[in-house]
Amino acid sequence: MSDKYNGWANYETWRINLEMLDGMTFQDLGFDPRKFDLDSLESVENLGKTLEMYVCEIVEQDAKGFALDLAHSFLAKVDWDEIAEHMIYDAQAELV
Repeated sequence: MSDKYNGWANYETWRINLEMLDGMTFQDLGFDPRKFDLDSLESVENLGKTLEMYVCEIVEQDAKGFALDLAHSFLAKVDWDEIAEHMIYDAQAELV
């Protein structure tokens, strides 16, 4: 049995991408898409960490106590590198 959800690593990854990051561009994050390489593990990991920090900041502004604990538990399951790869791929496709 596969844990995949709608083609994503899991439900948490799909939902965060859909609800919080869908349509976001490199420019929204202050990055130049030409400086990211899908074949570079470092590029993917750096963007993944940036996306995680961005989402965590938003969640921490609105959630407190038990709700914040639940949110952190949910976010811990997100495959940030998968979202980063998807974002890099989309940006590179637009540059062509």
